[in-house]
Amino acid sequence: MARLAERGRLDMLFFGDGTGIPDTWEDSRDGAVRWGIQWPRHDKSPLIPLMAAAAPNVGFAVTFSPTYMHPYYVARLLSSLDHLTAGRVALNLITSTRLSDAANYGFDALMEHGQRYERAEEFAQVCLELWGSVAPDAIVLDPETGVFADPDGVHAIDHHGEYWDVRGPLNCMPMPQGHPVMLQAGQSERGIQSSARYAEVVFAGGGNLAYMRRHRELLDGFLVEEGRDPRDVGILWSTQVMIGESEAEARAKLSALADQLPLESGGVYLAHNSGFDFSTLGPKFTLGEAAAAIEAAQGTQSGFVHRLMAVEGPDYLMSLDELQERVRLGMLGVESAICGTAAQVADQLEELHQGTGANGGFMISGACGPSPRALVDIVDHLIPELQRRGVYRTEYEGSTLRDRLTS
Repeated sequence: MARLAERGRLDMLFFGDGTGIPDTWEDSRDGAVRWGIQWPRHDKSPLIPLMAAAAPNVGFAVTFSPTYMHPYYVARLLSSLDHLTAGRVALNLITSTRLSDAANYGFDALMEHGQRYERAEEFAQVCLELWGSVAPDAIVLDPETGVFADPDGVHAIDHHGEYWDVRGPLNCMPMPQGHPVMLQAGQSERGIQSSARYAEVVFAGGGNLAYMRRHRELLDGFLVEEGRDPRDVGILWSTQVMIGESEAEARAKLSALADQLPLESGGVYLAHNSGFDFSTLGPKFTLGEAAAAIEAAQGTQSGFVHRLMAVEGPDYLMSLDELQERVRLGMLGVESAICGTAAQVADQLEELHQGTGANGGFMISGACGPSPRALVDIVDHLIPELQRRGVYRTEYEGSTLRDRLTS
């Protein structure tokens, strides 16, 4: 997949992650185990140097949760990965709403929503301080004197905050990029505010132009409050595509894949990723009531339910079976995927790009999940179409991931 990505001149491959088996739905992991819903998930970090060697231009985004991880460990790991990839890593921070993850780190319940973002902001601050604790010119390597490094260029950070006390400095060489590209994926209003404070690139849900515009407007407002230029922070919209020789063929392929998962998979997926067990709701409820239940459980206050509410409205009445079916189809991209020929998909991507301010791009996966087959279709059909239109690079520019994302 790394070699395919390089052939398509893609910026990076993105690794979402989690450390628990979904067990929020009906207080059981059985559904996740039975249908393979977001498990198994091995640690992606060891794969990255191998993939980077196979594809010397592609970048890699790795995901960690500040809610459970320690900033010194993550800063040291990302520094090592940046060296091994010659400056091609990004760090995606998620505050984590997954109860199974929380239980694996000794928590009986989810941390309060706002507190998770406060913790994430301090986490990012500590990491950035650690990455700057060894100056780029501190490494002397003088063969005549034998001096390895200048002590004046290596300093402690002496961070004493609300959540961490970290002395520093980081015991690593200065990184090729200075620090990894900082990504953030929060989509609630508090999450968007947090991304405006430290993110260089934002990862957000796509598929609905009104929802995307609202996210862009909120982010721009918070960036201005932070004294940052909105033009400097792009959004990568999560977008699923299905490409065929015709639109009918693409939709038929999508429907055939969707038939492979049962109704229960929608409940398992939504409960795990929202932090709330929807099986506890009554047989009928409004989307507004579902959103309020998520908030009361300290779960994610955005995501699928809020995107659905943006389309249907908070008073939309639905059954639990309907919600599971909508989530199942949404998870697989049946309702939200851009389907059609390469030209039709390119048309819609261009429309969405312009409609959201042409500041950012797309985090593309095949409908029904990232697979080699889907990536082949993207690289061999969609990207050549975009290149013919002059809206996509034909060669890489710069050497680091940050160079590529800003060129």
